[in-house]
This record gives sequence, structure tokens and C-alpha cells, in this order.
Amino acid sequence: MTAEQFLSYFSPERFIKDLRARSKDGVLSEMSKVLAEDDDVRDPGLLLEMIRRRESLGSTGLGDGIAVPHGRSTAATQTKVVFARSKRGIDFAAMDGKPCRIFFLIVAPYEDNRHEYLPLLGKIVETASREDIRKKFMDVGSHEEFQEVVRGAIGE
Repeated sequence: MTAEQFLSYFSPERFIKDLRARSKDGVLSEMSKVLAEDDDVRDPGLLLEMIRRRESLGSTGLGDGIAVPHGRSTAATQTKVVFARSKRGIDFAAMDGKPCRIFFLIVAPYEDNRHEYLPLLGKIVETASREDIRKKFMDVGSHEEFQEVVRGAIGE
């Protein structure tokens, strides 16, 4: 997956520089609301319910300050990602017990004919697992800066 292919799932409207939420459920709600403003999301309530249900199966807090809540929903017609950051960190029941500061919310339709959901999830985890990239994600102030970090991390 090239950087441009990866970045096609993101948008300036789905970039949250500083989360207001202070709890795990607040993060899910805040990120879902941003995603629900997208024309490709049909039912914001269903979307949030799916994300909460998926999270109840096990935390998507991966450790090292990263959380990747994700799932498939009939509320979404296309695969989309919201990027968000919390400078103070939020308890997300991560595997290492540390607060999460960098979040990627992935929502995909049930019918994934292009088989993009799992490769995208894998690429996010691969990219965010690098300490140098996590530090850069914490410093980005705009979607454009986020794109620059991704291009530098993934290359072409």
C-alpha cells in the first residue's frame, strides 16, 4: 500500500487535533460524531453502537499510546478513518496499561469487495508501531502535517 492509497481513507474533516474526551467511551463518541458527518455514513447511532459493541469484546488499545477502534457496519458505505490525538492521554484499557494518545477509528462496510479493511488496519498498526512516527503524530498540528508524516513513514 502506497502512502497515497493509505491517505485516501483520511480527510481534513476527519482529523481531530485535540480530543476533548477524557474517557474511553467519550473518545468513541467524539470520533464517531466526526465520522457521522460524512455523507457515506447512513446511521450515526448504529455506527456508535457497533464501535461500542466491538470494544466490549476486547480493548483496541494496542499499547505504546496507540488505540485503533475498528469494525464493520451497515451504517458505512465506504471504508473511512478518523485520526485523533489526546495530549493528556486517555485510559483505553491498553495491553500495556498505559494511556493512549493516538487514535485511529476505522469503519468499513460489511461488504468489502475491494478487500481493503484488513490491509488498512495492518498498515495503521505497522506505521504507528514505530516510535519515531508516534512522536511525529503527537506533534502534527494539521491534516497536512499528518499527511507529510505518513508520506515520510510509508514512502511511495
